[in-house]
Amino acid sequence: MPDEQLLSFKEMCARFETTPRTLRYYEYIELLSPRRDGRSRFYSPREIARMTLILRGRRFGFSLEEIRQWLLLYEQKGSRGQYEAWLALADRQLAVLDQQMAELQAARDDLKSLRDSSEQEMPGLTED
Repeated sequence: MPDEQLLSFKEMCARFETTPRTLRYYEYIELLSPRRDGRSRFYSPREIARMTLILRGRRFGFSLEEIRQWLLLYEQKGSRGQYEAWLALADRQLAVLDQQMAELQAARDDLKSLRDSSEQEMPGLTED
């Protein structure tokens, strides 16, 4: 694999807008396995794809252990049982996200109502 396809540690942090500490942690817990040349780390397209999936999973609200299971399915064709477990996990997280959306919508509606009632009271107020 030509070197131009590899990203350095610094390039990886910049590309994914993540901290060096986060990248090192993902390596420590074996979600990523960069190539090493002395103290330098280089990330192959495989590791770049894994990082994309890790961040996607985090955005969806999955734990790192759940993401680890997801990465296993991504890397190798999983069994029917693994896919069923993944689907159950995805369904559970979709329900969590739906609940969060409902709570945010309720908070937004409440704030809008309070804002609108305050705006209606303004004409009757005196200037400071």
